Amino acid sequence: MKDKFKVLVIGSGGREHAICKSLLQSQVVERVYCAPGNIGMTVDGIEIVDIPELAFEDLKNFVKKNAIEWTFVGPEDALVDGIVDSFEEENLKIFGPNAKAAQLEGSKNTALQFMKNYHVPTAEFAAYNTVKDALLGLQKFDLPVVIKADGLAAGKGVTIAQNEEQAQTKIKELFAGDQNRIVLEEFLTGPEYSIFVVVNNKDYRILPVAQDHKRAYDFDKGPNTGGMGAYSPVPQLSEKDYQLMLKDVVEPSVKGLREAGLNYCGVLYIGLILTSKGPKVIEYNVRLGDPETQVVLPRLKSNFAELINACVNNEKLPEIEILEKACLGVVIAAEGYPQKPIKGQKLPSFLNSEEIAVDYANVIGDISELKGNGGRLLTVLSEGRTIEEAQKKVYSYLETKMFERCFYRKDIGEKATKKMY
Repeated sequence: MKDKFKVLVIGSGGREHAICKSLLQSQVVERVYCAPGNIGMTVDGIEIVDIPELAFEDLKNFVKKNAIEWTFVGPEDALVDGIVDSFEEENLKIFGPNAKAAQLEGSKNTALQFMKNYHVPTAEFAAYNTVKDALLGLQKFDLPVVIKADGLAAGKGVTIAQNEEQAQTKIKELFAGDQNRIVLEEFLTGPEYSIFVVVNNKDYRILPVAQDHKRAYDFDKGPNTGGMGAYSPVPQLSEKDYQLMLKDVVEPSVKGLREAGLNYCGVLYIGLILTSKGPKVIEYNVRLGDPETQVVLPRLKSNFAELINACVNNEKLPEIEILEKACLGVVIAAEGYPQKPIKGQKLPSFLNSEEIAVDYANVIGDISELKGNGGRLLTVLSEGRTIEEAQKKVYSYLETKMFERCFYRKDIGEKATKKMY
């Protein structure tokens, strides 16, 4: 390994902003580029590169021209489309699973079959290729029932149908669109948790646990989104239940990757629900989550860049040290998100301080006058000795800001501080 080297991060959201900041903190990293990035990242010394995340040839040319040591892939689209395979064909080091392994996120059916094959606890499920079969299959499930599009949906492809009419309507709607396969799943109840495992062919390490908030509005109301806020740690999760998650879910998942012959170098995200019958997997992702990344990476005492460097070089991974502090983030989203988010609203100015940090996502314009560009715009973060302390800092800060045609949840962290719902 060189004394200091340059790295490239693929993506443009708050997750990638957090990844870039964490890599920049390392003594072994000289420069961090992000393609395509967003203008807000430049506040933290990140160099944005105007290359789309799916322009593989242009990205590879940039890597070669700028002597990039390795590339870190943030978003799922590029992974499922085979960016890792494309880079590896030219012996370019890259962090992320190849296209075959990425089907654990790219296809809900593939992921569920993997769990079944390798004895990872999950919901009862069935996949259907026609409207007729799906409507017949619906009769085998109790209500409410979970309906999932089989492909990528950026966190918005899940419907929990409360009654048969709603379920039938959603099934017909999905097949009328571009879906040729859907998955029906048993509805599971219990608190949800996010576990991120850094994996290579020799080793794995587990990052701090987080809890995401998928629903758009307070008290888990409204449609599913990509995530409206997160916090870490999760004090309501007992050590006994955590150890059960490692034994029953994490270990067989990693073992399954090996036995399936998946050449996995990247992050395996495991979305868990702690049911009355123990932990069960809701979904796999093949990358870091958003907005969980924004609250997980600041809790690492150990060197994130050295962890990733060891992973891409297929070496034994360094141990992870976790700081005894809490981190909480609240996502600011455009009015109308997730269905029809508006664009172009002026955003208030934010100044990073010891109390507050901001990870930018869908923003455009000049750094002195940012505007929203649809969807989730940014994440406001704070740290504290406890979740309650971090929560108070974030919401006190947000009360000082005037937002134009934006919204955010007012209850991020309540499940930890007041054990609500």
